[in-house]
Amino acid sequence: MSYYQAPLDDVRFLLFDLFRIQEHYPALTGQSEFSQELADSILTEMGRFASGVLQPVNRSGDEEGCQYHPDSRSVTAPPSYRDAFRQFVDNGWPALTAPTAFGGQGLPYILGVVFDELCAATNTSLSMYFGLTHGAIIALSEHASDDLRQRYLPPLISGQWTGTMCLTEPQCGTDLGMIKTKAVPAENGRYRLNGNKIWITGGEHDLAENIIHLVLAKLPDAPAGTKGISLFLVPKVLDDGRRNGIYCTGLEHKMGINGSATCFMSLEDAEGYLIGEPHQGLRYMFSMMNSARLMVGVQGLGLGEAAYQTAVKFARERIQGRSLAGVQSPDLAADSILVHPDVRRMLLSQKALLQGGRALACWVGINLDISHYHPDPQQREQAHDLVELLTPIVKAFLTDQGYRVCDLAMQTLGGSGYTRDWGIEQLLRDCRISRIYEGTNGIQALDFVGRKLPLHGGRGARALLQSLREMAGTCDDENVRKTLQHGLGVLNEALMWLTINGMQDREQAGAAATPVLNLFGTVILGVLLARSAQVSGDSARQQVRDFYFAEHLSQVDAQLAVIKAGKQHLMALPAAAF
Repeated sequence: MSYYQAPLDDVRFLLFDLFRIQEHYPALTGQSEFSQELADSILTEMGRFASGVLQPVNRSGDEEGCQYHPDSRSVTAPPSYRDAFRQFVDNGWPALTAPTAFGGQGLPYILGVVFDELCAATNTSLSMYFGLTHGAIIALSEHASDDLRQRYLPPLISGQWTGTMCLTEPQCGTDLGMIKTKAVPAENGRYRLNGNKIWITGGEHDLAENIIHLVLAKLPDAPAGTKGISLFLVPKVLDDGRRNGIYCTGLEHKMGINGSATCFMSLEDAEGYLIGEPHQGLRYMFSMMNSARLMVGVQGLGLGEAAYQTAVKFARERIQGRSLAGVQSPDLAADSILVHPDVRRMLLSQKALLQGGRALACWVGINLDISHYHPDPQQREQAHDLVELLTPIVKAFLTDQGYRVCDLAMQTLGGSGYTRDWGIEQLLRDCRISRIYEGTNGIQALDFVGRKLPLHGGRGARALLQSLREMAGTCDDENVRKTLQHGLGVLNEALMWLTINGMQDREQAGAAATPVLNLFGTVILGVLLARSAQVSGDSARQQVRDFYFAEHLSQVDAQLAVIKAGKQHLMALPAAAF
């Protein structure tokens, strides 16, 4: 059972009122016909497709799951997905933001970010089959040869084929320098690949005619570690129609996203083609990984929104107990649970985290467009820095908070939330993986403090803080400005501590990584909620802002204390004592 309606009013406010994309997107996209009216009509169709096509097969896909057939080493996706996937392709959604040179529509990336949220909210498992295809399109567009782009981009963009990302192996996950998959040069510029990969989303299925695998492997002359990794394109079906030597050898049995095929893959003299230069594969793959990480962050947002909407409906209709302030519904035997302060705390937390999280996701999506298309190189550089810096925050903070929202939504329903009848238990199960795949949230935090904050001498961090200060300064309410200034001051203090202590001791930086990322997320959402309330002038948004300030932004001093505590309380206990 689902009560989801696409939150298009909030999306329209963010795009057209808060960030005012209509003022600069025709120039950015190079499409003179792009307008607010066009964007608005696309948003409407997105909502209809997600609610009318994806959502009706969400639960059935979870119950049917994927089936592995060992004799043919093939996988069938949930039968109920087939028509929905066909409609996704027929309606042209795979081409939405893809380059026009290869059949794409070339529309702004921000529309893709919004679509990712709606798809995740209504059917995360099914959306995974085409979600990683977008990342493959980006990687090939930016790094592949003209020949490979001409051969493989058009059918990927049309949705005729899907794509995967083959990184992880049984003996290594994040530490990709340990991969063992080998690529040996063969005839006519081809390569033969042998090895094993695990956790491959959409590695085998029957929804598309072909699957294009982007595979990390090592050449015979590869240097040790991550500097020796190359990237290869390995199709399931070769150009002449022959089956290539890349097979699924089994499926993972998972807690959630049961309709998504998560495969063990074996490369057995598989024919592949080198993408770009040798030994540059990890750098190339980051184009795909960053796209996937943004998508996963937005998954947390979408699943949380679906859970929140169910919780609100339940709270309005559930009659239980009387208000502490007196009888609110004299014609009924009891009041709705919305009268109870603790229920309101849970619902307000959900609402605030989702509104702030959506603003953050949209801000990153808009900067992604600016980084690609803005005519001013300096503007492109600053936007690129912001996207680089904010990507791990979107991935980690929004999935942590999305899961928290799902958990609070379940709690709002009490025992009903724990049953399948209301659908939140599936949303909770499906959301849990978002904190793990595409790099666990702990890895995102290490990336944030170890790579992103110091990048270009801290240029991105300075640009982010300046943008936040400017937004905070526009708030008319003096108390709001002071609260935000305090939060930004705490951020600065945390960065100073990290700079002094983390440069001297990498373990100190590692101990502070997750608290620092969470502190950034907490403050950024506070600024965006305050800015939204200021622009809208809406009392409801102001009240959501005030709630967030009281119960979430107020925690920044405690977060700073954890950061300054350093590593000692984490590393003191001997390993044997665990």
